[in-house]
Amino acid sequence: MNKIVVEVGSTCTKVDKFDGINVEKLNGKTIHLKKHYNEDKKLRESDIVKLISSIKELKNISQDIYVCGTSIFRTLDENEKNDFLNRFKKETGYEFDIISQKMENELTVFGTTRYVKDKVCVFIGGGGSTEITIYDNGIKESVNTKIGVIDVMQEFPDLAENFAKTDLEKVKAFIKERLNLPNEKADILILAGGGHEKFARYSGIKYEENTLYIDKSSPIMMDIETRISETERYYKAISLDEIRNKVDDPDWWYATRAMSAFVLVVAEMIGAKYIVPTDIAMVYGILDKV
Repeated sequence: MNKIVVEVGSTCTKVDKFDGINVEKLNGKTIHLKKHYNEDKKLRESDIVKLISSIKELKNISQDIYVCGTSIFRTLDENEKNDFLNRFKKETGYEFDIISQKMENELTVFGTTRYVKDKVCVFIGGGGSTEITIYDNGIKESVNTKIGVIDVMQEFPDLAENFAKTDLEKVKAFIKERLNLPNEKADILILAGGGHEKFARYSGIKYEENTLYIDKSSPIMMDIETRISETERYYKAISLDEIRNKVDDPDWWYATRAMSAFVLVVAEMIGAKYIVPTDIAMVYGILDKV
């Protein structure tokens, strides 16, 4: 048995393979759906073609494929949404399930907290939306905001340059003015929605083994002081060009400085002492339901 779960976000497409026992993360595509939608006021044809092509390629691994979409697809008007859904089904043979912001949050929190016993905050950041949840043996509080890293990049495009020209505190202030935050606090902030562990490992920032709880999908962590100083270094002293020249997916790194600022805003506002960056998205929750 091989089941493929594909989560299509505003920028990143996450692909996981489930063999009945284990979940294996496969390489997904970086498609700037949100960025191009903001520019064109509709889905860009080349992005649709790239997405459909990527799904067809996965048929070489399995015919059992579940595909869903989040942020950007929730914003489409009914005509464009229906046209896209009908075309996707016709050209791939699969349904495309548009996940609500509430459901995206619940499915992701399920995956990140499977082995957690302490009170934690789960941050799910994307290209066009942000979900923040306080979890303590169940979801205690959730807040959503229709703002993501692409909104920040439109305001501060220099964050994608080799070194950022805009000061980190200015970016954080922009986010704080627009981001809804929970009332409750938590010592542990778990970063979810995909790509956070990947960022930590390949960006050159410092991290250590996760000693807060045992989960093979959440192997690393850092204290808040380390994360603050390393984010400042990522803005001023770490070459984004050097990273992009070394990795297989240079386009993915476009909004990583924006995401780093989001992380600090949430961590500081909830009083987090530790940060656990993961690549966990909705897959565990989806597998529990489909």
